[in-house]
Amino acid sequence: MSKEESKPQKYIPGPNDPILPPQLSEFKDKSTDEVLAELNKMPFFMTKLDESDENTELEALKALAYEGEPHEVAENFKNQGNDLYKVKRFKDARELYIKGIDVKCKDDKINEALYANKAICELELKNYRRCINDCKMALSINPKNLKCYYRMGKAFFALDKLDEAQETVDFGLKIDNSNVSLQNLSKNIAKRIADLKAIEETKLKEQQEKENKKIMLESAMTLRNVKSITTREPAELLKEAKAKLEDPMDFESQMIYPAIIMYPTTNEFDFIGEVSELTTVQELIDLVMQRPEEWFRDEKHKNFSAKSLLTFMETESGGLIKAGKKLTFHDILKKETPSVPLFDSALKIFLVPKVESESWISKWDKNAALERRL
Repeated sequence: MSKEESKPQKYIPGPNDPILPPQLSEFKDKSTDEVLAELNKMPFFMTKLDESDENTELEALKALAYEGEPHEVAENFKNQGNDLYKVKRFKDARELYIKGIDVKCKDDKINEALYANKAICELELKNYRRCINDCKMALSINPKNLKCYYRMGKAFFALDKLDEAQETVDFGLKIDNSNVSLQNLSKNIAKRIADLKAIEETKLKEQQEKENKKIMLESAMTLRNVKSITTREPAELLKEAKAKLEDPMDFESQMIYPAIIMYPTTNEFDFIGEVSELTTVQELIDLVMQRPEEWFRDEKHKNFSAKSLLTFMETESGGLIKAGKKLTFHDILKKETPSVPLFDSALKIFLVPKVESESWISKWDKNAALERRL
């Protein structure tokens, strides 16, 4: 290692490092470690406390911070806090302002500054309610402190208390209507209020449209004599899919239904999200039977085909009806007797091979069907 490399580096404060106080001016040519070691002995910068009996300077140094008249001590804490604030050490600066406040000196100007400066630290640290309280304390000393109106207005704004924010700013502008900071904050508050009003109006409009669509759908179903039974455990697929009008604001437009199609003899099912009320039973069967050849070669599907399947639907009383293949679902649902309802706003359809239909129907339990709804 060269002599130049081994030489202690001169202490140069960085953006977040403490500036040398007058007491340590003789250390300006010392190394960083040496300077920081000395700084640690000073009450304002201590990071460690040596509590051994040999540290005879500690108590004296602590006392030094409170040496002088109360206003001098408070002023000293304020100045030290200002230095820390400049390098964005907001928490440390706040602690020094608190120490200054705790001195309780009789100088209103110093106390006003301590509260006002603590308020800006709380604002930077997002402690908005503390900021507001500190501003109130400063304003109780000097009601014309425009910086406090601005800081308190910003804190209210951050809390989305827009009426309080505007009231605070307006009060400050009565004192000085040319204050640019207060004017800009007032514009931001007004914009936020307008944005929130627009959002609320949009929500109300959407809510009204939703309500109108609901009324229109209910009117359309009443007009068609369509009923819907809500079951205890609706299928997961039906949480989003619901009966609807093709044109939500025209109850005479086509009704569209989701459909759960069950194959009870093989314990399988299909789900179709949208089926027009004008679709015939045969058209639906043709649709679901559009399958690969290998599906039909499966032993359990040997009796399945568009021609061999029969369609059954559950009635309001828990029984079954056989749905004619030429009928539309509009025709089936509008009948008074037998009454075939929707279940959870969806069509419930059973497709059974003709050769297996009698056996399946014989096992249908009306009471069990009713119980499944509860």
